[in-house]
Amino acid sequence: MLPIQTPTQNHIAGIWCDSRARFDVTDPATGNVVASVPDSDADDARRAADAAAAAFPAWSRRTARERAQILKRWHALIVASEADLARIISAEQGKPMHESVGEVRYGASYVEWFAEEATRICGDVVAEAVPGRKMLVLREPVGVVAAITPWNFPLAMIARKIAPALAAGCTVVAKPAEDTPLTALALVRLAEQAGLPGGVLNIVTASRENTPAVVDAWLADPRVRKITFTGSTPVGKHLARESAGTLKKLSLELGGNAPFIVFDDADLDAAVEGLMAAKFRNGGQTCVCPNRVYVQDAVHDAFVDKLAARVSALHVGPATEPAAQIGPMINARAVDKIERHVRDALRHGARVVAGGERVRTGDGPHYYAPTVLVDATPAMALAQEETFGPVAPVFRFSHEDEVVRDANDTPFGLAAYFYSRDVRRIWRVAQALETGIVGINEGALASEAAPFGGVKESGYGREGSRHGLDDYMHTKYLCQGQLG
Repeated sequence: MLPIQTPTQNHIAGIWCDSRARFDVTDPATGNVVASVPDSDADDARRAADAAAAAFPAWSRRTARERAQILKRWHALIVASEADLARIISAEQGKPMHESVGEVRYGASYVEWFAEEATRICGDVVAEAVPGRKMLVLREPVGVVAAITPWNFPLAMIARKIAPALAAGCTVVAKPAEDTPLTALALVRLAEQAGLPGGVLNIVTASRENTPAVVDAWLADPRVRKITFTGSTPVGKHLARESAGTLKKLSLELGGNAPFIVFDDADLDAAVEGLMAAKFRNGGQTCVCPNRVYVQDAVHDAFVDKLAARVSALHVGPATEPAAQIGPMINARAVDKIERHVRDALRHGARVVAGGERVRTGDGPHYYAPTVLVDATPAMALAQEETFGPVAPVFRFSHEDEVVRDANDTPFGLAAYFYSRDVRRIWRVAQALETGIVGINEGALASEAAPFGGVKESGYGREGSRHGLDDYMHTKYLCQGQLG
């Protein structure tokens, strides 16, 4: 059940308002309707952009300390509302409650981080090249930012985008994923309570059918100077093409196909635990979760035995069950894709050593048993596409050069993981992997203090860390003469 204060309207120019129509948000565990929210259209999107453009001059002129103070109050309210926010996340996204609590804390860490980074925005004084001339470099907010966020981390992803935008002095229009809009609306309510002025942060919700109209309105609007998006590579490419007309800045965190490599000198118990943390968090529905598990010949069988035992012991159930470790997939399309990948793998010679089938539990159909497959090969669909579910296919390899080649043999380059105790190998492999993020003897990578993003068709731009403000600011050079 949702907390009673959960908002179910758009927020534009400081006013909670409806659109011409509404659509239902459902609980993936049961299929029951949780709430209905506005099914916004292009007119709503333009009104949100109008509000953000009108609010930008005053917000950008506020001192960094003033913006930071508001962000710090927002952070405090998020932390104080942890239990309510976690319940909203679990109700609309389905992840177990302990993971939802973890997401609230993770998302809040970005708000706190960028509140502190706001006061550290600095320019440069360039060494005098000509007598009587001063050259200064300023960093200024880009303007209105459009944030488009996914359903798998409905609080953390929007916080990771909005917090640096506000810290830099930008104003925001946001559209959360159609499957999980309620968490984002609750987050905006807390920002309002923290004293964020009307129009600085505007949010509109839309169904899958209406989302293109909303986003296209922002793409065509020259006042929207930046798009930040987390989602699929095809959609990211569309945004890149359509934003070219107004030359917007883009941050794109797109699809992945992460390898997880276990060398024969690895600590196998640590590698299994690392894979459990990286692969099965949120039921495998994360962009950085390992999609291909490579294990060297000498340790292959021992590793598979340990992994299968751990995976078979995972408890599948709805978030309402305290023991649940794997919740429902987000919708029927997600389960169908998982099932298609497993069937294709079996047809190409893979074997199931754990799971491998749908699970009926929690009064809903959207569950799939956590699964381990062996004898995986590059010919299988799951080697080329993100499964986005709790399926770990194990590939056998013999040599380091071979596995690095196979790990890089993908258009994607978001995250990679490997386990080894050979320090020379660690540096060789870390440098050879073509990804933006590498976990070395570690399965949990994310931190507000670290730059998050990919290379190749996994996108560009970085979120988090001291680099996280860069894409929300532009550089202005001032040259003053006649000072001699």
